[in-house]
Amino acid sequence: MTELQIVTLPDEVLRKKARPVTKFDDDLQTLIDNMIETMRAANGVGLAAPQIGQSLQLAVIETLPKTDDEGEDIPDSRELFVIVNPRIVWESRDVTDGVEGCLSIPGYLGEVERPFAVRVRAQDRRGKPLKLRLKGWTARIFQHEIDHLNGVLYIDKLTDRENFWTDEEYFQMRQAELEAEEAEEGVEETAVTENRD
Repeated sequence: MTELQIVTLPDEVLRKKARPVTKFDDDLQTLIDNMIETMRAANGVGLAAPQIGQSLQLAVIETLPKTDDEGEDIPDSRELFVIVNPRIVWESRDVTDGVEGCLSIPGYLGEVERPFAVRVRAQDRRGKPLKLRLKGWTARIFQHEIDHLNGVLYIDKLTDRENFWTDEEYFQMRQAELEAEEAEEGVEETAVTENRD
């Protein structure tokens, strides 16, 4: 397998609606394998064909690992999906905000509101029909990648222009929030201790 180069903004391919895949031949299988390799090498959870310069309705997605009762990652619990010619056929009214990044916009993160659950119809890597019911973070990844196939980037859907940060800004903001939460918990514990008879 070969690691491919990921294209970044302002490359025009990222703004084009990708064309449908019509041939499920050896070339497509090689491209899919190379996309999986590239996604993993970049520590991504999804990669759409336009991100490697191929204007095709194709994306690979690998879910986050499941965790055990202690919050530790369960080995080999990530699920790999290959979606070809996907479309969202239903989305929930419930929406949720989440922070997203993109391998084609390195060094930045932004908050995006998306439906909590979706249903997707697609084909697998061999052309067989797929029907998927997705929710939570997995649904978000699918929506993000399907947007790529329509020339849409997460920065087009920010909840607010202010909710867009460099990696460093976001890390500092999260650190400050965690420290504030810990300080609040400390105050609550002190109050409980002082109220004891």
